[in-house]
Amino acid sequence: MSMRFTAKARRGMVALTVTAGLAVGVAGCGGSGGDDKKPEGSASASRTSGSDASPQEGQSDEPLAELKGSDGLLLQVTSAQRDSGGFVTVNGTLKNDGAKSLVIPSALSGNETEIIRNGRSLGGATLIDPQGKKRYYVLRDTDGRPLTTTGFSTLKAGESLAVFMQFPAPPANTSEVDFQLPTFPAASIKISG
Repeated sequence: MSMRFTAKARRGMVALTVTAGLAVGVAGCGGSGGDDKKPEGSASASRTSGSDASPQEGQSDEPLAELKGSDGLLLQVTSAQRDSGGFVTVNGTLKNDGAKSLVIPSALSGNETEIIRNGRSLGGATLIDPQGKKRYYVLRDTDGRPLTTTGFSTLKAGESLAVFMQFPAPPANTSEVDFQLPTFPAASIKISG
């Protein structure tokens, strides 16, 4: 009987802890303390029509690189920002410059089984540090999902998609790297921050 009571008590404590954690999470996601202003941008990838993609934070009007892929697919790299956490986030716009709808090539996901299992992504992207002679792959979360734009399959003619890829940061003295994405030519880009 003592073991049964202990097991019930333990389950009750786990349930209480989970409930309390959920309550704190909901409260944290609630109101903004009276500031009802909506955010101007979204952290998620969004599709826009035409070439008037809204600039992302920290980006200039002039892209760092413009890469032309197959069938009219165009990638404009708009920023490569180093952050204090030891990461480099590359932002850009993937656009269908062709005259008809385009299926995004699955090769952009790369060829690693774990990344492919998580659907279409830009998981095949790499940064190469020519000075340090190192290659940096797209980071993954604890479930193996790539830290990049995911879940896209087609782009209509003229349609754009804001994209991002996150990599481990090369050494602080490295400010220029080569960016590679399967089916696109390589390009040299500057890291800011």
